[in-house]
Amino acid sequence: MQRYYPILVSIENKRCVVVGGGAVGERRTGGLLEAGADVLLVCPDIASSRLREWKEAGAIRHLPKLFSPEDLEGASLVIAATGSGELNGWICDEAKRRGIQANSASDATRGSFIVPAVVRRGGLVMSVSASGAGPALSARIAAELRSRYGPEYANLTAVLGAVRERVLAAVSEAPERRKLLRAAVSDRAVAVWLSMGTLPETEELVAMLKEWADSR
Repeated sequence: MQRYYPILVSIENKRCVVVGGGAVGERRTGGLLEAGADVLLVCPDIASSRLREWKEAGAIRHLPKLFSPEDLEGASLVIAATGSGELNGWICDEAKRRGIQANSASDATRGSFIVPAVVRRGGLVMSVSASGAGPALSARIAAELRSRYGPEYANLTAVLGAVRERVLAAVSEAPERRKLLRAAVSDRAVAVWLSMGTLPETEELVAMLKEWADSR
């Protein structure tokens, strides 16, 4: 089985090319848009109604033509999502030859990366992959994560970001900061953040974190 190194990559405002206007192209495009990408869709016709809606709304750009290597100009990554495995492989080969990260929707081994099942809750991004061998397993585990971590976790990540900023500004000693930030994600702390409307002032916040850290 091919081995992968998991990373999260920033593609905001970067050109990402999706080749294929069907259901798979729709799913891949949706994920790219969630990450803020500048999506260029290349296909003669768009079969997906959602892709057509995104095009009409100006969320994506569409080249109504067959793919050609020149379409990769300026791209940061490419998704080959046509109905042909052979064509997908050729697109990936052309992308990799240009130093562009590529994914084949039909054969993970032809590309340079795979697309995991993703659950987003604001800044919390959870991804699951079976290294291309079991997409159904990835989808099952992602569904479990989606149930376990509900929409309220989007607000939690925003709160934790604010907590971290205040701790970094108020506490100079690195070991103490680490102790307080670990306390900030304890079960007790998470329950408080989820129920709290606004954070207390920095001095009170740091005192709370110290109390929680010392009681662990």
